[in-house]
Amino acid sequence: MSTMASESPLLSPPLPVVAPLIKLRPRPGWIPVDFKELWQYRELLGFFAVRDIKVRYKQTLLGVAWAVVQPVMTMLVFTLLFHKLLGVEPTNASYPVFLFAALLPWQLFSYALTQSSNSLVASERLITKIYFPRLILPLGSVISGLVDFAIAFVILVGMMAWYRIVPGIAVLTLPIFMVVALLAALAVGLWLSALNVTYRDVRHTIPFLTQFWLFITPVMYPSSKVPEAWRALYALNPMTGVVEGFRWALLGQAAPPLVVMLVSLSATVLLLVGGLFYFRRMEKTFADIV
Repeated sequence: MSTMASESPLLSPPLPVVAPLIKLRPRPGWIPVDFKELWQYRELLGFFAVRDIKVRYKQTLLGVAWAVVQPVMTMLVFTLLFHKLLGVEPTNASYPVFLFAALLPWQLFSYALTQSSNSLVASERLITKIYFPRLILPLGSVISGLVDFAIAFVILVGMMAWYRIVPGIAVLTLPIFMVVALLAALAVGLWLSALNVTYRDVRHTIPFLTQFWLFITPVMYPSSKVPEAWRALYALNPMTGVVEGFRWALLGQAAPPLVVMLVSLSATVLLLVGGLFYFRRMEKTFADIV
């Protein structure tokens, strides 16, 4: 009986289980933006935005006062150079408030561009350890710039009251120009942040880029100073329409030409679509090479 039981197939040792081989390959080509996934990670987006604000002012002597000191000091220097020495004179507005109304959107754009361009490299440890939509990092950096903008905007309101400037109905369009400035910063930031992961010397070009961009934007001077033959090319700068729109909405300056606004907006859209395409295409390699 014992011999027959030992030979029974029911008592034979079980066959080894072979686990299936699973190969993970990145999807080729264009990977569309998953807006539903971004919405699911909205709390993380807010966390990154708050983190950037805290890191910027942590262990600083003046704290959030830097949001006022920087544009005010820039206004004083540019007023001395361009108004007093070079004789730049705007129409229907005093030069300090004319300049400060342009510095506000420019500072918002410059800060958002710089932060979003460095956002991936600055979060290297997070990218290599956990999964989340990488697009949240440049988005959070762009949103964090709104705090400085809000603080400095109070100074502009005080200056407008001092010079007795009362905005008209056009002030209702101000949020539109703010959104365009943020989208322009995000568009360029997506390109530079993805490039910065692969080529670390990209971060050294960002200060030069923003400085050069400042002088080709009508911040210190009105766009009417630009020769007529160059204005179509000049309008390709997305911040041209934004700065002129801010002055129109707040100071009652001449409305920017419709052609300028359409060209600036089209350039912003093209940069944003191209930036999203390149960012999403390179996203699958960030964790490996960051």
